[in-house]
Amino acid sequence: MAKHKKSEELTEKIAILPTTPGVYMYFDSEGTVIYVGKAKNLKRRVSSYFNRTHDSLRTNLLVRAIADMKYIVVPTEQDALNLENSMIKEYKPRYNVLLKDDKSYPWIVVTKEPYPRVFMTRKKEKDGSKYYGPYTDTASARAVLNLIRELYPLRSCRHFLTPEGVEAGKWKPCLDFHIKRCAGPCIGKVSAEQYQKSIERVKQILRGDMAELLDYLRGEMEALSAELRFEEAQEVKERYQMVERYTAKSVIVSQTIGDVDVFGVDDDGADVFINYMHVRRGAVVRSVTLEYKRRMDETIPQLLSYAMNEIASTLEVDFEEVIVAEQPDVDMPGVTFIIPQRGDKSKLLEVSERNARQHKIDMLKHLERKNPEERTDRLLKRMQADFRLTELPHHIECFDNSNIQGTNPVASCVVFRDGKPAKKDYRHFNIKTVEGPDDFASMKEVLTRRYTRLMNEGEGLPQLIVVDGGKGQLSAAVEALDAMGLRGTIAVVGIAKRLEEIYFPGDSVPLYIDKNSESLRVVQHLRDEAHRFGITHHRNRRSKGQTVSALDSIKGIGEKTRETLLTRFRSVKRIKEADLDELAAVIGPAKASIVYNEFHPEE
Repeated sequence: MAKHKKSEELTEKIAILPTTPGVYMYFDSEGTVIYVGKAKNLKRRVSSYFNRTHDSLRTNLLVRAIADMKYIVVPTEQDALNLENSMIKEYKPRYNVLLKDDKSYPWIVVTKEPYPRVFMTRKKEKDGSKYYGPYTDTASARAVLNLIRELYPLRSCRHFLTPEGVEAGKWKPCLDFHIKRCAGPCIGKVSAEQYQKSIERVKQILRGDMAELLDYLRGEMEALSAELRFEEAQEVKERYQMVERYTAKSVIVSQTIGDVDVFGVDDDGADVFINYMHVRRGAVVRSVTLEYKRRMDETIPQLLSYAMNEIASTLEVDFEEVIVAEQPDVDMPGVTFIIPQRGDKSKLLEVSERNARQHKIDMLKHLERKNPEERTDRLLKRMQADFRLTELPHHIECFDNSNIQGTNPVASCVVFRDGKPAKKDYRHFNIKTVEGPDDFASMKEVLTRRYTRLMNEGEGLPQLIVVDGGKGQLSAAVEALDAMGLRGTIAVVGIAKRLEEIYFPGDSVPLYIDKNSESLRVVQHLRDEAHRFGITHHRNRRSKGQTVSALDSIKGIGEKTRETLLTRFRSVKRIKEADLDELAAVIGPAKASIVYNEFHPEE
């Protein structure tokens, strides 16, 4: 009865929901917020959770857990996004997308003081200071700081300098002043106005306004030269050259692109990496990658809206022109979205996507270095999900047939354990029961021989079999497993070569796995290894057996009998010319009759 009552209460609340933008919250039976969402139309969005069964198991679990709902109406969809973002950070609902924190990223701060300091910090505070970043790695932040210190001898002491204190002689110069790393504002060697001019130039560097800074330095240099102040002009020239060298190292995208923001995405299924790049006068001056962990099958447009909101609030960015691969799912007044198909902007989007992908690779390498087993576990879980397996595929086997115009048919079996080749377990098979180039029958023979032997010897069976081929090869493999009673024990899939599509038994529509997926890379590696191993064996057989190919096709004549005949007669031609008695004297009357009849069918 309680469940029915809960359903009635929710139905009544949904019935009176407004059709305006807003944010909705779902609570469980204990009153805990389990999900926060935004909507352009509250009634339509919330109703969609309860009027159907969802494809996603996680969404169905969420709906089952909802005991109560509340909502907040806001004027615009942008306001809904902002409110949703702040509420997710406040409540951390377990069903919402998880943004991995960026607290470890360094910032460069210009303090709010009469004589500001410039330094690196990992803690951003609301103290009126100006923060620039975050920088994705400490080396980048240090490179910028080193440039600033070479250009402008700013103070590094922690005194709160004031013009009054300086005038009263309250402080003494430190070592930095004596080694010319500080201009000496504490003893009045530089005025507050002059010091602030240097700070403005520093802010230009931190904003990425290198072109404006170069223009300023060039003008100052020319003015000093015109006044015949050549030593001072030389100092400015050296600063100009420093900025030039630094700018040359930055990523120049195009001289035709002005100020633009770019969001590139690398979708890895459960994890999504979104790279943000700020481009100023054709150069990338800022790059940050956010990591999101999916909780409810969030779409890329949804995650892009989250990322844009996060960047806007964290980095204090006002977007105007934004390059994306897909349109975010929120209307943002004053923002123009560009989905480029070609040209410089398309190349710029590719750069951002590469940055997102590289961030993922770097993160995985870091995790592997800390815990090598974690990478294997993550890979096997990904494969288990992609290939619909009931257990982790610690043991995988792949089969490939090889023959050229029907001659010397062979098959190969390669074995991967925990996602890596186990070459000592590789096996070759010479096809024995199939006549002609029948790949389907060959596959049935090889699988039957392989797993009958493993079961007889008490060896462990694989969790997954991959066959190189499409629906036909897969059907043959399924028939072989059915005949051995292994169909429910071992999963099997086929990989077709043309588009790398994956076929499942009984499903005529193939699965197309993301080209960048680790699962697909493992299966491709399996397939390529099976092909290489099979071709090598086939080539060896042909090279060894070109002179005995006629004997190979004779049923009932084994390898030892062939060797005996070739040792005695030296060639196939002489074996064909030999009479029945000559053959019987070497290999016995029964086998002699088989060989003689093969070469003399008319008799």
